[in-house]
Amino acid sequence: MGDYFRDIYLAVRTILTGMRITLRYCFARTITVQYPDVAPTLQPRFRGIHWFEIEKCIACDLCAKACPVDCIYIEKTAPRKIDKETGVAMGGALVRYAIDYSKCMFCALCVEPCPTDCIHMGNVHDLSGYDRRSMIVEFTELARQGLQTPQPIWMLKGRLPPWAREMKQDWVERGRPRREQMALALTEQKPAPKRPATAEPSGETGRPAAGGPEAAGAGA
Repeated sequence: MGDYFRDIYLAVRTILTGMRITLRYCFARTITVQYPDVAPTLQPRFRGIHWFEIEKCIACDLCAKACPVDCIYIEKTAPRKIDKETGVAMGGALVRYAIDYSKCMFCALCVEPCPTDCIHMGNVHDLSGYDRRSMIVEFTELARQGLQTPQPIWMLKGRLPPWAREMKQDWVERGRPRREQMALALTEQKPAPKRPATAEPSGETGRPAAGGPEAAGAGA
């Protein structure tokens, strides 16, 4: 008989433990965020639309291979590699780097395997379009504009709330110092030729110079 009531107690306790957060929000006051006039609250580890450092991309396809839904498309003209002196990828041109956000799950599996750390989860939470084609973001086209992440359609309008203006300005400023490098990633670039090693002066090699005392003594 005791086990019967103990099982009932454990069942009720388990349900209440699982529903604790649900019950807390069930009776809480409802607050409506007046978006887009008011900025949404994003958590520190929020995974939004990517921002892409094209000048560091070597087009190794590791991000595309790790994507579980095959939504990343990469095209290049020749192999690319990082120049150790500048930290910028050199070699073939990056013809296309695109992500289809109608299929993207925002799982961040593309970020982890990147050897040059050039793709990141961003803070763009709003990406809407009028058709499926508009959901494909061409990051190579954005690079021509000096941008690393796409802008929502409504942010392209003139009147924006203060928080949206600051966010948009931050996107522009982040890519401004690298505009030249971003443009170079779209064209074929060969690494700078290595400087030939300078020959050491004959007096520092430890060998006697021609016509020295040893040479004169040998002829005597």
